[in-house]
Amino acid sequence: MDERWLVSFADMMTLMFALFMVLFSISSVNTSKFEDLQRSMQEAFSGAVLSGGKAVMETAAGSDAAQAPPEPPLPAMMPLDLAQQAGPAPRTRTLSAAAAARENEDFKRLKARIEALAEEAGLEGKVEAEVRRRGLVVRLLTDDVFFSSGEATLKAGSLRLLTRIGLLIDEEARHPVVVEGYTDSQPIGTARFPSNWELSGARAAAVVRHFGTTGINDQRMSLAGHAAQHPIDTNATPQGRARNRRVEIVLARLNRG
Repeated sequence: MDERWLVSFADMMTLMFALFMVLFSISSVNTSKFEDLQRSMQEAFSGAVLSGGKAVMETAAGSDAAQAPPEPPLPAMMPLDLAQQAGPAPRTRTLSAAAAARENEDFKRLKARIEALAEEAGLEGKVEAEVRRRGLVVRLLTDDVFFSSGEATLKAGSLRLLTRIGLLIDEEARHPVVVEGYTDSQPIGTARFPSNWELSGARAAAVVRHFGTTGINDQRMSLAGHAAQHPIDTNATPQGRARNRRVEIVLARLNRG
């Protein structure tokens, strides 16, 4: 009888035995090695191992962790908006205030020169100048001298004075120039000017066009028509309405201080 199969059977049994030994060794816990692992974990995390073999972090008073000095608090940080509200540095504010003061002096000198021109032309009652928060304001009361009633064509008698004012503004050469037209509250309804909006804008445009002939750079100038908005006097009397019919030439501030 052939018994060679016994060799194969013996090899298979040997392999199975080895497999079972490996499985058994994997499933068995080495108690001493496990306890060593617990102690190393406890030391790494500064805790302690309690009896019973369960590792926990020591939190009782008197432990090394409790006796460790507290961590310093994080530095307080100023919110961004509060830092911005602190405003510019003192030196910046000082420079800005100095520039605003110089600008005021420049405006006052230019105001005096314009008033002298109006007085020389005998029109001191029709030309007013004042330094205001928004800049130097030159006010032309338009009745009789600058425009005819309901019209937007500059009268010949006003051109010389406007030219001389324009030359002064061109000489100054720094500030933006805004020309604003205003009317009284009386309605207008002509074919050319359906309302006071068109009339006030056309009068401002006429002054801007004339200033362009004096050399003022077009890029410095802008215009607006305000109709009966922003009156400077009452519209209930002829005298008040006459003051409200005006063109204002504003040299806008560059420095607010």
